[in-house]
Amino acid sequence: MKKVKVALIGAGLRGINYLEYALSHPHELEVVAVAEPVKERRESFQARHGLEDSMCFEHWDDLFQAPKMADAVLICTQDQQHFEPTMQALQAGYHVLLEKPMSPDPGECIRMGEMASQAGLVFSICHVLRYTPFFQTLKSLLAEGAIGRLMSIQHNENVGYWHQAHSFVRGNWRRKEDSSPMILAKSCHDLDILLWLAGADCVKVSSFGTLSHFTASEAPEGAPLRCLDGCPVADECLYYAPDQYLTDNTNWPTSAISDDMSYEARYKALQEGPYGRCVYHCDNDVVDHQVVNLEFEGGITAAFTMSAFTRDVSRTIKLMGTTGEIRGAMEKNEIEIIHFGSGKVERITFGDMGGHVGHGGGDMKLMSDFLKLVRADAKAQGLTSADHSVQSHLMAFAAEESRIAGEIIRLKEFEQRYAVREPSV
Repeated sequence: MKKVKVALIGAGLRGINYLEYALSHPHELEVVAVAEPVKERRESFQARHGLEDSMCFEHWDDLFQAPKMADAVLICTQDQQHFEPTMQALQAGYHVLLEKPMSPDPGECIRMGEMASQAGLVFSICHVLRYTPFFQTLKSLLAEGAIGRLMSIQHNENVGYWHQAHSFVRGNWRRKEDSSPMILAKSCHDLDILLWLAGADCVKVSSFGTLSHFTASEAPEGAPLRCLDGCPVADECLYYAPDQYLTDNTNWPTSAISDDMSYEARYKALQEGPYGRCVYHCDNDVVDHQVVNLEFEGGITAAFTMSAFTRDVSRTIKLMGTTGEIRGAMEKNEIEIIHFGSGKVERITFGDMGGHVGHGGGDMKLMSDFLKLVRADAKAQGLTSADHSVQSHLMAFAAEESRIAGEIIRLKEFEQRYAVREPSV
């Protein structure tokens, strides 16, 4: 088996997690370089993978100016830093695995897909849910006709009240202009899954949603700008920062607030950084709940709900067909098939598939599939190639436009608006 060599651009949590694959499968994958602007993260990643100093770069420009050093690059930067390194990588002849979303700009998504097609390189997007045993099983059941002809889908992404506060109120994805709309940042996975399960092109999109709760008007009386500044409701507030970040548990999400996990460093991060702010006094502007309605060719419909107001971080789904229905709960590893007429009920359960960080086992299966494509060294279409992913991204952009404008969006017309743009130099 040919060992694939890769370079990482962006040594944040996602990049680190994906490349654990290299440590557990050293005969398949070798990490040879990293580009990361934060010195502590760069050095930590360097030590973990035994990289030479000369192979550690502060910026992706420096990496691409050096002679080609790997077969592929993993790009795991922030949302608005995806387009430029991806285009440089493809131009330099690297295969690319890109963290989702592709870009917060629909025109850039289209141009990246076109560039990969022209270059004849593997360009996969990290839509890890397609690789999970849970969704793979649902896809197989539909293909086998377990519920007849698929007619409708109901899908919920239960974001979780604490996860919303961490990532989308205090965190990096709190502002649309700094990252992307929440329907793209959080739920492009889900729209991609709906597209995949429907097995047909999306025709029309409509959406509704707002930011309703995490605003100054909802703040308790007397609540200060920061939790540590003497909050009068500290004992009862669901979002009191020390209760989340100053415990003995330093795993994610606590690990995101500081590169130093000492109590002193975390306390200072709450005093000075974004994660110590009152959730009702932040500068967030992304929605905290949204619904999206979709129509696919052939008449299949889907209703998707994303909500912060859930206890658990989970995904639940219901697939309705002409002869039965399927109900599933991803985090419970449970699928239930209900047959009409006979009333027969079948149940499928899975073991532990990797927990939250591994997206139900999808992260490592994604890496394995990408490496197979790279080894083939040919223009191959993987399960999450850009050819598939561009449409699901456009569904998210169309949903956001519909939410703001209050209109039904026809996807073909929406795509044509951006496809005619001239590529940037």
